[in-house]
Amino acid sequence: MTEQAVPDVKPERDRGDLIGVGGVWLAKWSLILVAVAAGAWVLGWLISALWVVILPALLAIIVATVLWPPTKWMMRVGLPPAVSAAASLIVFFLVIGGIITLIVPSVVDSAPELVDKASAGVSQVQDWLKGPPVNLQDDQIDNAVSSITSRLQDSGTAIASGVFSGVSAAGSILVTLALVLVLTFFFVKDGLKFIPWLHGFVGGRAGSHLSEILARMWATLGGFIRTQAIVSLIDAFFIGLGLVILGVPLALVLATLTFLGGFIPIVGAFVAGALAVLVALVANGPTTALIVLVIIFAVQQLEGNVLQPLLQSRSMNLHPAIVLLAVTGGSSVFGIIGAFLAVPATAVAAVLIRYVSEQIDKRSSEANQAVLENEAPDAKDLATDDDGDYKDSKKAQDKTDQDAAKS
Repeated sequence: MTEQAVPDVKPERDRGDLIGVGGVWLAKWSLILVAVAAGAWVLGWLISALWVVILPALLAIIVATVLWPPTKWMMRVGLPPAVSAAASLIVFFLVIGGIITLIVPSVVDSAPELVDKASAGVSQVQDWLKGPPVNLQDDQIDNAVSSITSRLQDSGTAIASGVFSGVSAAGSILVTLALVLVLTFFFVKDGLKFIPWLHGFVGGRAGSHLSEILARMWATLGGFIRTQAIVSLIDAFFIGLGLVILGVPLALVLATLTFLGGFIPIVGAFVAGALAVLVALVANGPTTALIVLVIIFAVQQLEGNVLQPLLQSRSMNLHPAIVLLAVTGGSSVFGIIGAFLAVPATAVAAVLIRYVSEQIDKRSSEANQAVLENEAPDAKDLATDDDGDYKDSKKAQDKTDQDAAKS
């Protein structure tokens, strides 16, 4: 007969010891969180202090992601990197300059009229809310609407120039554009040399991680910018076409605002759509305003359900709540330019978080596998015959199958 194994009985631990272990764990993580918060505060202070340098660099990186595909194609054809980068940059700024020359003057000239019509639309909505069937008579609604109206009227031409309000923090628009131009040229021309240099500088292990993270960030950022540009252009085209067909005034201005608002997800589309509906309400009446609302809603559904899944990788998608919080935080700290940079920055940060999570899962799986291999009992201990002689698990399984077949 075989001896029965006596199970090991672990002694019970005192409750005070367990509470002490939990307290030490909580204190350790509290100190870690405090250190992380202090590091984040220092990083934010450095960004604010060096914003005059960081802003052109960030804008140059974004422009470089757009210019890299044609530059890479020209390099493959055989052109030198400097010539390829210069050609892409010149064509890009000629196109942007032409668009600005054609559109910005009309936007600036139409800004006061746009504000007046939006204010009149807000007042008309207010009167509708007070009448049947809503019958709202709350004084707070009057105060809120009056505040919105006065703010719109006070900010007349600031709407057109507000796009550049964040850029003014860098000293002047011209200085910032010059820095962006020069930095973009060097980023596109010498970008291929950066990762190998960084890999050699920091060493093999850290260099491999940094190379992978930066490659993913670059792909994510480039895909995001190109996708948003295409989606914003399609939105502006269809919404602008609908406004022109319906005879809504300021259709070109509203289409331009729709295109620019597309680079600020959720918030930008909502503001541009609301302005279009308000202008249509005042200029053409409630029926046209309702049709404009339906067009905007249909275009937004087309964007969210068709364009984004087709043009944008799902690994880049962020939850709408995260996007909204990012846009709100970026706009509150750095204005409109902060709202524009918030979503790309959040997408890049999400890439870093995903990579760290992948590494943690990988190390955790390897550690668990090692523990299982070290603690797993010998297969011979898992299968015995009637005489007590040890057999391996394969023979024991075969014997079990044969017994089941006989029975």
